Amino acid sequence: MSRRAARVKALQALFAIDLGNMPPVRAVDEVLGEGRLSPPALTFARQLVQGTVASLQEMDNLINKYATGWRLERLAAVDRNILRMALFEMKAFPETPASVVINEAIELAKTFNDEEAGKFVNGLLDSARKELGR
Repeated sequence: MSRRAARVKALQALFAIDLGNMPPVRAVDEVLGEGRLSPPALTFARQLVQGTVASLQEMDNLINKYATGWRLERLAAVDRNILRMALFEMKAFPETPASVVINEAIELAKTFNDEEAGKFVNGLLDSARKELGR
């Protein structure tokens, strides 16, 4: 399976951690254990979840900085976790073009929320991209 499928699974795990208060190790095991990810995609998904969780405060600080007029806790949980994951990916995987990360995040927002969420995610990530040197 592709990196897109890995991002979907990683998002599901992050959502379970955020809203379900599931311990990260359990979320990774349960969510990533469901479905069929290729070994490289599974590794990528694990890196996304573990890295996002490890750098949560840094990612949340970036979101707070660029989410003009929005408090982090007021964002839809799915959007909050898409943003966290995409910011982490832009920071930790410089070999992946920022435009690819942003487009994938937009598609996730449209799939799991709506068109407006995609626009919001796009604007915030594009602004933060500049600060991340991407």
